[in-house]
Amino acid sequence: MGSEVKSDEDTDNKGQVWFVNHKFDHLVDEEAERHSDANVKNRLSALLLMRFAFKSLGVVYGDLGTSPMYVLYNTFPDGIKDTEDVIDALSLIIYTLTIIPLIKYVLIVCRANDNGQGGTFALYSLLCRHAKLRTIPNQDRSDEELTTYSHSTFHERSHAAKTKRWLEKHSSSKIVLLVLVLVGSSMVIGDGILTPAISVLSAAGGVKLDYPKVDNKSILNEKAVVLVAVAILVVLFSVQHFGVDKVGWLFAPIVFVWFLLIGGIGIINIWKYDSSVLKAFSPVHVYWFFRKGHTWPSLGGTEALFADVCQFPVLSIQIAFATVVYPCLLLAYIGQAAYLMKKPDHVHDVFYRSIPDIIYWPVFVVATAAAVVASQATISATFSLIKQAVALGCFPRVKVMHTSKKYSSHIYIPEINWILMILCVAVTAGFKNQHQIGNACGFAVVIVMLVTTLIMILIMLLVWRCHWILVLIFTVLSLLVEGTYFSAMIFKIHRGGWVPLVIAAAFFISMSVWHYGTMKRHQFELQSKVPIEWILVLGPSLGLVRVPGVGLVYSELANGVPHIFAHFITNLPAIHSVVIFVCVKYIPVYAVPEGERFLVKRVGPKSFHMFHCVARYGYKDLHKRDDEFEKNLFENLFRFMRLESLMDSCMASEVYSPCDQGDSKDDANLPDPHKVTTTFSPNSIVSVVSPEYTVRTMSSSQMISQDEIDELEFLTNSRDTGVVHILGKTVMMARRDSEFYKKILIDYIFTFLRKICRENNAIFYCPRECLLNVGQVIIV
Repeated sequence: MGSEVKSDEDTDNKGQVWFVNHKFDHLVDEEAERHSDANVKNRLSALLLMRFAFKSLGVVYGDLGTSPMYVLYNTFPDGIKDTEDVIDALSLIIYTLTIIPLIKYVLIVCRANDNGQGGTFALYSLLCRHAKLRTIPNQDRSDEELTTYSHSTFHERSHAAKTKRWLEKHSSSKIVLLVLVLVGSSMVIGDGILTPAISVLSAAGGVKLDYPKVDNKSILNEKAVVLVAVAILVVLFSVQHFGVDKVGWLFAPIVFVWFLLIGGIGIINIWKYDSSVLKAFSPVHVYWFFRKGHTWPSLGGTEALFADVCQFPVLSIQIAFATVVYPCLLLAYIGQAAYLMKKPDHVHDVFYRSIPDIIYWPVFVVATAAAVVASQATISATFSLIKQAVALGCFPRVKVMHTSKKYSSHIYIPEINWILMILCVAVTAGFKNQHQIGNACGFAVVIVMLVTTLIMILIMLLVWRCHWILVLIFTVLSLLVEGTYFSAMIFKIHRGGWVPLVIAAAFFISMSVWHYGTMKRHQFELQSKVPIEWILVLGPSLGLVRVPGVGLVYSELANGVPHIFAHFITNLPAIHSVVIFVCVKYIPVYAVPEGERFLVKRVGPKSFHMFHCVARYGYKDLHKRDDEFEKNLFENLFRFMRLESLMDSCMASEVYSPCDQGDSKDDANLPDPHKVTTTFSPNSIVSVVSPEYTVRTMSSSQMISQDEIDELEFLTNSRDTGVVHILGKTVMMARRDSEFYKKILIDYIFTFLRKICRENNAIFYCPRECLLNVGQVIIV
């Protein structure tokens, strides 16, 4: 309530400008139109929507779908003493499925995506756009003019505005929010280790039963089951670098058949054994379950569900859950409960023992395949989350590889893949049973649910601008349910619950220390950047020898001359004839359209031949080896200089960026940059204007002065001579008088992370033959 959204005129203007302090009219480029709200309120035909719903089964619901293989066993690890306990547990499972996956995640949380991107960091990015919550202040006003940078303003007296002011005023609130995000993300990574372990181990457990016709004392004993599960996991992680394109089309049919099988088996068991279990739909049995002191059944898969929403429209995910997943899961659990009412001593293997003999082995094969699909979905969700964390400066730099030319969401991170494999195999071989892994998985799921609830409260206030009463209802109901589950899980820490705590603690320390070090390094860059007055005093030659060529000086500064430049020319009094300060910056949006990626401005007078270029990326974007970064940089620089020549009257703070829009009447007569193709060569500049556009009576030779032609020729010659990439190889150390904890964080943990993470040249894909590393020590 009480919010004031930006006007349509302002919204339409976003992402449509070329400006050199004055603004030029320009049509929204196709790339920007393709990215803007592509996943929100799409007009999909019924057939296409059903197709998406079917495909979402294999990507989104594999984890949740395999939970019937181990939930009831984890609920009664010590056996069933009273069959009424089965009904009580079934009642809790029914209402857990209804309240958490159905109502909370599918109907509410999945709608809180960032242009289709799900996950904890996606929500954090969404909040950072609606309030200044980032602890690293590297955002610029021009970033807010991006097409994909959607945010709103509020009435001063609204609850949203008051919440926004309070969060921005207190720096501690920003830190608390970041800690929440890191805790939730660490637990999701832990779940990415535990889910493949428990899913594959549960599926492989079917081979050791003496039912049907398999001797429990044969070679296929419990140890053999563990070996089979470990072998499957090793193969699964080993083939990750191939991607899932060639077999991905099988995922949805496998999971669909899986749901039909468990639903059908559930119907058979209800009819064959005991239909009285249907009284579990009475919520009274939930009360009796907790009163008897039973433990909570772990239903995983909800956070992975949310993390994978980027690949499908939200409506298709909701349809799939309501029509297939939810009813089939209910039938599966009710059928197992009916079986246990007659044979309670089979609780440890209730899933496989409740399968009719005639379809036992086909179900075993499908169960194993479904467990692999579920594990793959969890691994992919973990990769996606870590990529988002790297982009937002909350995770050490790792190599991110695309495994598909068609789908940008299919990625592979080698370092993380092998870490997940080692930990997953260690958990499987170490525990050897589903119960302790189930306790660990359940604890991780509860923590993630609580974190998601707390972040959703801010989303409802700042983004959705809900009435405070609705926010209060959501908060009370969510915390009531999840708080109860959390209190129950506390008593499971010594029975396996400590595993996600240890795993999450390791990742949390790594993420928080990396973010802390990145923040300190950025503060040093801001405080030690070179004053422009110092540059001007040096004169056009900068008091140095200007050698032919172009020097690309990389830094983290979006504005100003970085300290590394002064450090370089102080120790080596020579620099290239053209210097371009390059800042590769990630901003809290899911993607930056190609036409809006570069922000160029001049540093000093034209005779200095110095420029500053900011390359902006969203957390979904990937700086790839084959994306022609250097070529695009020079094209945008040439375009900036050409537009600059049209604004001779504006000599100060010239900036070019395709991210703003002006309404000057005179600007309407200037050429559309997307309709003008300019070729630069040492001897001539040829300007081709599209036939449908005419620039008054000005010819291209009148539009560009001879001085500009000379500068363009100079830049072209310098580029052809050679381009050198100058990167800083910094060593960060804490001051001698720093607190003890700061020395530990900076001198040991952060230094260790810097040594094991990818180098800058590997991240920026700088050619080694044109690379120059400049070492310097930073004292923070």
